[in-house]
Amino acid sequence: MQARQFPPIPSGPDVEILSEDRVYAGRFALDVVRFRHRRFDGAMSGVRTWEVFRRGEAAALLPYDPDADAVVLMEQFRLPALAAGMDPVMLEIPAGLCDPGETAEETIIRETQEEIGLQVGALERVGDFVLTPGGADERVRIFVGRVQAPDGGAAGVAGSGGLASEHEDIRVRVMPAKEAVARALGGHLPNSVTALSLLWLAAHRDHLRTKWRG
Repeated sequence: MQARQFPPIPSGPDVEILSEDRVYAGRFALDVVRFRHRRFDGAMSGVRTWEVFRRGEAAALLPYDPDADAVVLMEQFRLPALAAGMDPVMLEIPAGLCDPGETAEETIIRETQEEIGLQVGALERVGDFVLTPGGADERVRIFVGRVQAPDGGAAGVAGSGGLASEHEDIRVRVMPAKEAVARALGGHLPNSVTALSLLWLAAHRDHLRTKWRG
């Protein structure tokens, strides 16, 4: 896969970038950065050295069917979760990195089609989040999108998805919104983007159902 291009980290009145060395450049990049920043007491800090994993802009979408009051989630294998000592098969929402020149809205409409085969109607923006501020620059914009949920049957499994060209192996799950929200509130969804989107839905579900069904 083609390596992504990442702009230099900008300096400003409160941050001085002294050096930025790219020590790895594959699909993503790893930079070693020497910098100073303004402290809360007004003075500039000493020189600090930090490694920054460069991933860039991303987008994610919680597919919600207001008529069925259900969400469409997906399961797939995640190697970093295994490295973290967790179950590597994670319950997630469609998400992906923004291609060059692509808006977050365009990204998530494309990713939802590719990963779970659904068309997205109306969108509600949840917010922008830095997932790992201590080590990576990835910023994800999360949406809730209106979809028509497929039939998941008694087991809630609605088939598979993903791109064969990227060796994706995705299982599509349909779940009552109430159950999914309860899992998030109970701390049983370790994927942070999925949990954030469902916590937002917990606060806005009634309003969203009225708006989208009206």
